[in-house]
Amino acid sequence: MDFSIIARDRIGRRVIGDMTSGRGQGLGILPARIGRIVGNVMQIGLRTVLPPRCGGCGTITDTVHAVCADCWTRLRFIADPLCACCGYPFELANDDDVGDGTLCGECLRKNPAFDAARAALVYDDGSRDYLLRFKHGDRTDLTPLLSRWLLQAGRDFWGDTDIIVPVPLHRSRLLMRRYNQSGLLADSLSRQTGIAWHGTVLRRLRKTRSLGGLGASSRKREVGGAFGVDDRIAQRIGLAGARVVLIDDVLTTGATANACARILKRAGAMQVRLITVARVVR
Repeated sequence: MDFSIIARDRIGRRVIGDMTSGRGQGLGILPARIGRIVGNVMQIGLRTVLPPRCGGCGTITDTVHAVCADCWTRLRFIADPLCACCGYPFELANDDDVGDGTLCGECLRKNPAFDAARAALVYDDGSRDYLLRFKHGDRTDLTPLLSRWLLQAGRDFWGDTDIIVPVPLHRSRLLMRRYNQSGLLADSLSRQTGIAWHGTVLRRLRKTRSLGGLGASSRKREVGGAFGVDDRIAQRIGLAGARVVLIDDVLTTGATANACARILKRAGAMQVRLITVARVVR
């Protein structure tokens, strides 16, 4: 509840109304100031009762949506040099050794359907708990933290992106989980970038098995034909010719991302780039 709005409404309605007609000028400052004071007091009270905690271990921190120093040291953020296409980190190379457009061996062998991919973190013991709690543990409060990492990972994408699209869940899984973790991230990124997001243009047509533990070929078979585009919504939002950023939690073999990118491009998308919270690095 925004107590500053209540304060301005109950205390300042008549004064502010008089100000619009030229009377009582300057008197509206007091109600607005009272509203800010009340809001600040409420924030202090909430932080006293519910102090901000580390998104990893839960220890109390100085700021909201942050991690403590110990948890921070266990996170492996992905940085240059990277594969120009899939964003795979060349961990043993120097920036001077990798020129613009350098591709990893996997992208040279198999041209991905998506145009580029970036991830914030290496998927390992340090990042796994964040994603499992966020995805399966109802820890939707981690959305601001994870989306901030996504924002940074995709910093080169936002300038020319038209639409943000989350990887969808099948309706049965959505009913069971009650939220689509990729949709939460897409919504948060939309508010940070000002780019529209659409959560229903890309749909999961059939329920697939959990891809955990499956190899690359099995994953590809499992997601084959699992996605589709709602043509009516696609036309309404202008998908044809659009530059799309696809949002998912983890990039493993790329089977899901490739399947989604193919469908979006078949529906007219000009470009599909992927951003994930983490990716597997073998």
